[in-house]
Amino acid sequence: MIVSLSGALLAAVFFGVACVLQARGARATAVGEGIDPRLLMRLLRQWPFLIGVGLDGLGFVAELAALRSLALFVVQAAVAAALAVTAVVASWVLSTRLRGAEWVAVCGVCCGLALLGLTASSESAAPVSTAFHYGLLVAAIFLGVLGVVTTRLPAALRSAALGGCAGLCFGLVAVAARTLTDLVPINLVRDPATYALVGAGILAFLFFGTALQRGSVTATTAAMIIGETVIPAGVGVTVLGDHTRPGFGLIAVAGFVLALASALALARFGELSAPTTSDPDPCRKELKS
Repeated sequence: MIVSLSGALLAAVFFGVACVLQARGARATAVGEGIDPRLLMRLLRQWPFLIGVGLDGLGFVAELAALRSLALFVVQAAVAAALAVTAVVASWVLSTRLRGAEWVAVCGVCCGLALLGLTASSESAAPVSTAFHYGLLVAAIFLGVLGVVTTRLPAALRSAALGGCAGLCFGLVAVAARTLTDLVPINLVRDPATYALVGAGILAFLFFGTALQRGSVTATTAAMIIGETVIPAGVGVTVLGDHTRPGFGLIAVAGFVLALASALALARFGELSAPTTSDPDPCRKELKS
């Protein structure tokens, strides 16, 4: 149990630091039209984004380890705490002090996670049908189409919508990972949930990178946090048999809401400004108050 909780928190740290680095890399990359798969190749030429991807990989390994024995609502709430890490790291990178309200939100995230930690019980996902595994693959395809459609939205909504699609894809990755109970390579190759996990992961990076490049990293990240947290938690409880320790249900709900609300409260802080033509260094950012 302690190891699994530590894995979830470690994933939040990796994801939080990665978000700042990926924002820097995305802002320094040429903007394309619509959803451009070549964007991933351009982003990977930016060392901040490349390091961020490496940290995301480590975060996913830690998240996967946590998902083996923790409920989705606990793990995904811990992943939401990455926004608190992002705010703190961004303030250090940009040499800007966090204000009192920001520290209150950071503390709120920590308190919410502490409550969830108290309610967590060690468990495995309930078995699901083969149809559900195929459903995950269909969902990944649907989210891919939805992400492309969002590029036609007004500019004011586009980055948040793409961030939401990225979050849903990340959430699908978590659900698929939780359903993969048999990790024997030959069985993984035969399982449609494996392809849903890989496809959704690629789409998540593409949508998130595109959204960061087109608009507010704050709106993008907030939408992503909601997408990757709320729906997977619901699927875990209603389909995969996730539950709390006996008598701790209300505490779990309070902890989840507190962690998520505090993380979203941080979304309006730490916005990285877009590079301008007068700034020769596209990675030089400042916080908007």
